[in-house]
Amino acid sequence: MARRREHQSAPMPGEHTGSAMPAEGMATPAHGAAAQGQGAAMAPPRGADQAGEHALWEDRTRVFLQPIASPSILGLFGLAAAAMMVGAWQAGWYGGVGTPLILWPFVLTFGGIAQLLAGLWGYRARDGVATAMHGMWGTFFIGWGLLFLLVSIGAAPVALAPVLGTAYQGFAFWFIPLAVITGLGALAALGENLMTALVWGCLAVGAGFTAAGFWAGSTWPLTTGGWLFVAASAIALYAAAAMMFASSFGRTILPTGMIRKGANIPGGRGVRPLEYRQGEPGLKIGQ
Repeated sequence: MARRREHQSAPMPGEHTGSAMPAEGMATPAHGAAAQGQGAAMAPPRGADQAGEHALWEDRTRVFLQPIASPSILGLFGLAAAAMMVGAWQAGWYGGVGTPLILWPFVLTFGGIAQLLAGLWGYRARDGVATAMHGMWGTFFIGWGLLFLLVSIGAAPVALAPVLGTAYQGFAFWFIPLAVITGLGALAALGENLMTALVWGCLAVGAGFTAAGFWAGSTWPLTTGGWLFVAASAIALYAAAAMMFASSFGRTILPTGMIRKGANIPGGRGVRPLEYRQGEPGLKIGQ
């Protein structure tokens, strides 16, 4: 029995051995940590919120079955591009009545399909705000693109195409639920970070002005809505770039007003996952 015990592997620090006394020749957790030179401290009480709270586990392995990047990186970039093009046209910065017939392919694919996919991936990332907002705005831009696609190929009458400054109450109803749901998304995004909350807030108010403009056939609400769409596009561009840089460099480069204080400091870490320090073993992250 003594020889058999000598060949048994030592348990991990903190592992229950079934005995109050350590086995013969086995170092206690404190002595083992000192011998290995790791200096790992004991885990603090539950609920602690300071650096090193997971020091005992940070160097251990975490396995993802299907690791994915943040879906909002793609979603916000698609939203920024589509909202900028449509908003600038709506605000009267460029183009005319036939401009949507040129814009619809890009709006349909990048602002619509790509953003809808980001919303679907938001389910797997367990991000309820991204799921709702990207899914809804993605389908909106798909509908916007399909409307002008049908007009451009002659499958729908030209009279169905909305004209700025003309009353189209049916088209105004597109933006009423869009404004309400996006406003709720802006409130929910306050629990994540300030930048995305500003994106959805600007879009909600812009959709409200756009609905009023098409309902009454007035140009100034449409112009105001277009300006707000462009503002939301600029903020979305910043937020998407900040997420992409944080994913690439592994630390905060552009602060986004995260609820976690450390994530707002350049060089800080937005999250502190319990994972192997070098990432998932066997995978190369990046391009």
